[in-house]
Amino acid sequence: MDRGLVLIENTDSHADLLREAREHALGADADLVLLVTLTEDEFEETQEVLDTIGDVEHTSYTEQDAFRGAVNDAEEVAREVFGTDDEVSYDIVPRIASEKERAETVIEVAEAEGADHVFILGRNRSPTGKALFGDLAQFVILNFDGYVTLHTE
Repeated sequence: MDRGLVLIENTDSHADLLREAREHALGADADLVLLVTLTEDEFEETQEVLDTIGDVEHTSYTEQDAFRGAVNDAEEVAREVFGTDDEVSYDIVPRIASEKERAETVIEVAEAEGADHVFILGRNRSPTGKALFGDLAQFVILNFDGYVTLHTE
């Protein structure tokens, strides 16, 4: 069976990307891996906010807490796109990576999960942004040994 990896990001276009991956999965009898990446900055910002609140329930914000939240968000998007009775099966894989490491993380997870197709969002980035952070789509297209579908926002 074929397997596709979908990078779910915190954007409004992730549902469109997931719909595209769903159509492919149905046509190819494939299952999907939904990769949710949190940046280290997002994780640390949430940690700081919760620390300043001083809530007894959130005395320490761990990677497990971050992963649980990310998986819940991805599950919500998947339910929105797939519904409850969909024929597409999927797993959700959360990771924390720096902005620079995200592209490498996509390829590492795709290879570990046996994906032969990657679905990612393309974004317009300034030349300075590309120089500082690299271009995720370009890196994946050049370094992934399989098909890459790029959905532009």
